[in-house]
Parts: sequence; structure tokens; C-alpha cells
Amino acid sequence: MSGGPDSLALLLLGASAMPGQVAVMSIDHGLRAEAAGEVALVESICDVLDIPFTSASVRLASGNVQAKAREARYAALGDWATQRGLGAVATAHHLDDAAETLLMRLARGSGLPGLAGVREWTHVLGFEALPLIRPLLGFRKAELEQVVETCGLTPVQDPSNGNPAFDRVRVRQHLAEHDWLDPEALAVSAQHLAEGWRAIEWYAQTDWEEMVALEETPEGLPQYRYFCNVPRAVQIETVCRIVSQLGGRVSRGEAGTAADRLWHGKNASLGGVLARCDIEKFAKVGVEMRVWRFAPEPPRRTH
Repeated sequence: MSGGPDSLALLLLGASAMPGQVAVMSIDHGLRAEAAGEVALVESICDVLDIPFTSASVRLASGNVQAKAREARYAALGDWATQRGLGAVATAHHLDDAAETLLMRLARGSGLPGLAGVREWTHVLGFEALPLIRPLLGFRKAELEQVVETCGLTPVQDPSNGNPAFDRVRVRQHLAEHDWLDPEALAVSAQHLAEGWRAIEWYAQTDWEEMVALEETPEGLPQYRYFCNVPRAVQIETVCRIVSQLGGRVSRGEAGTAADRLWHGKNASLGGVLARCDIEKFAKVGVEMRVWRFAPEPPRRTH
């Protein structure tokens, strides 16, 4: 909870819709001297509304500031919500955020998972049992600002929201200057893309359950056998999951490159895992199919 108009609207609407059932955390990322006062503002509003309040300060790792702030924020929120036994974490993303995110990711050439954009619900990063919900995705930003104004509150204005050094700010300015780009239509498209991505996730789960089996190598190491006969988008998800199960880490781009090699009869190495391709009869259907086997790469010789 930052004290900006979006988060204050979430606080007010949540308190009205679920009285006595919400709690608030406000985080100082250590990026601006004004942040401590903004946390205090949120605390004072929670005191008036009799809402449990917790403040936190986080330190950011080096790297992309916005990305590291997001990681630190969700880690703090996840720990807090887990300790308090909360049912979910809610954030104040709204319709305009969804439209901006879609345009940003289109410009970056994102795949379907990225284009699915800001989803109504997912899980808190690093806390797979903790839902992350976004109940304001049906609201325009101007509507949320009106909620805050009607309640007589003055929200915080983060200067970074007007800094064109950030991609999102430039996209927001572009939308404001070109009325043929309708944020509501863009948000609807993002929803359609999210539905398509959920279908692929479902298909990938079925692929995992029906076409992947755990074996052992002759040396007694774990090995996954994958009978592959699905579209490339599903192959990528299954390959990522297999590598993860073997203790490796791989991006979807790397998994796609490996899947392309395997599909064309070439072995591949990714995330500390060696993948080999072959053709075998799949007993369930009695036909020959591509089979890929994944096992940890053998240790490299040091001499």
C-alpha cells in the first residue's frame, strides 16, 4: 500500500466491501526520502478505519530498480501474509495498467505468457500457496481517483510516475496522446490472451500426466522420458517442468531452442540437463513417436 490513488482506493473499497476482514501493509523501498512520510499517511488512514496495519522497509539488490523493488515487495508481502494467516494478497492494478502492460510486452516481442498480462489472480512470487488477487482490473484509473477524492483524501503522487525514463510512463503518455488506442479494448484483448494461456497451461498439465514418466539411467540417476507429439508452445512448458524437476533452471526461450533441436533429431543441453532424442513405440497407442530423455549432465572432467 503506497498511499497513491490506486492503493488508497483499494483500501477504501476493501474496507467497505469486507469490514473487519482486511489488513494493510505499506512498504518503504528506500528509494525516496518522502517514502517514510507516505507510509505514515497510510498508517493514519488505517487507524481511522480501524484496519490492522504493518509497515516494512526493504533493501533492494543491485540491478533493474523496478524489477528488484517488485521482488522485494512481494517477498515482504508474502512473509507478512503467511505469518498473519491471511487468505490472499490484493494489489491495486486496474484496467489502465492492463492496457499499458499489453503494449509494453508487445513492443518487447513477448510470448503468450507475457501477453496474458495482468491477470485477475495468480500466486505471490515465491509463495505458491498464497493467492495474489487484483480486484480492481475492471476499474479505470480515473474512477479510482474519484473514489479517493469523494472520501476527502489527498493521495501521494510518486514523481517516478511522470518520469519518461521508464517504459510504462512513455506508454501511458502515448495512450493519452492517441485516442484511437482504447485502453478498454486493449484490456479486453489481454483477457482473451490470458484465456488462451490458461488453455495452454491446462494442455501442458495433461501432457505432463500422460506423456512424461520418471525412469533411471543405467548409472542410477533420475531420468525423465517424454513422448512428444504436441504443439511447440506445450512442448516448451513440459521441457521447462522436466528441467525444473531435475534441479535445473531454464527460460522459455532456452526451452524453445532445445525443443526445436530435439524435434529435428538433435540432442540438446540446457540448465545442467542433457536431452537426447529417439523414436520409440508408445505402448498406450501402439504407434511410433518422438521420445526425448532428460537426465542431469555428467560432471565435466577437470583434466
